[in-house]
Parts: sequence; C-alpha cells; structure tokens
Amino acid sequence: MNIVNRQDKDLFLVRRLNQASIAALLLITALYAGAVTAHGKESLEEDSCVRRIGENMVHFSAYQPQHEPSAQYCSEIPKGGDTYLVVDLVDEALRGMPIGMRVVRGTSETEDETVSYLRPSYHPDGVIKGETSLDQGLYTVIITAEGLPPLRYQYPLRVQMINYANIFRTAVGPLIGLLLLTLLGYKLMKSKRMERWRASRRQ
Repeated sequence: MNIVNRQDKDLFLVRRLNQASIAALLLITALYAGAVTAHGKESLEEDSCVRRIGENMVHFSAYQPQHEPSAQYCSEIPKGGDTYLVVDLVDEALRGMPIGMRVVRGTSETEDETVSYLRPSYHPDGVIKGETSLDQGLYTVIITAEGLPPLRYQYPLRVQMINYANIFRTAVGPLIGLLLLTLLGYKLMKSKRMERWRASRRQ
C-alpha cells in the first residue's frame, strides 16, 4: 500500500513539473510578444512615449489599424506599411504655439531623407495627426514648437526590427525560473524514489 502511495505521489510530482514547465514557456512567449508589440497603459510619469522639456510635455503614439486595429505603438513598430502618427500636446501652453512634425529615415534631420513633414501650425485641440508609409529600418520623429525658447522633441522609431535587449530584459526572469524547474526535474528523475517507481512500472 505504501509503495502504491509513493508511486502516485511521484507521478503527481512529474505531472506538476511538466505543467509548470509548460506555463513558464507560455509566459516567455507572451512576454516576447509584448516586447515587440504595443506598449501598455502607463502613467505619464512612467510612459516611455512621453517627452518633457521643463513644464512642457508631449505624448507620441503610432497606429497601424490594417495590422492591429486596437494596438498603440511608440518606438517599436512591428511591421512596415501605412502608419498613423498622433502627438498629444499634454500641456495647454503648447496649444498656443506653432508646432510641426517631421519624420526622417535614420537619425539625422540634416543628412537623412525626410519621409513626412507637417509644417508648423496651431493645434487648439491639442492633437497633431499625420500619416506616412514606413519601410523596415530606423527613423526619427522630430517635433518642433516655435515658442520662446523654441522646443524640440525626438522619438526614435524601429520599424520591423527586433530589439533583442528589450526581449532579454523581459524574458530573463522566466528563463531563470525555467532553468530552475529543469534542474529540479533532472534531480527528481535521478532520485532513487523515481528509479524505484520506473522499475515498478516495468514489472
């Protein structure tokens, strides 16, 4: 009777180990997908899509409804194609200034190709909207406000490119957990109790 109980317990442990390993793999997959798709809903203080100069703050978003209707992107855009660019002028003072937006291929406004340009104008509703087509590669969004002093905000864009650093930082925790589970499973499979259980199954 005790042998049967030990066998049932060992079988239960093996099943739980397998379930935990599968859960860890699913978590890593989900984190990977999150790292290359839309950024989450964060407070303005924590939002990486916010730029601040003094008391003046803007928020940038990019959308590709033809691919993901509800997804909102910032610096990492997973696919090329038509892209809608939206800048929210968080501070009302910016709404009284002429503000323009330029998108250049690369990282230099003077040396690289301009792919989209909105001339400076007033935006009393606090929203700047633009549309452009982006191919795979690096871009820079440059927002300029003709105030006193003039203001300039920049956003780097990576289109259809994998950011391995972000993926590593996101997945390192689950990977460590998976390694620990693997080590635990290895020790369990090599234990004398498991060897006795396997021997009893062969009889």
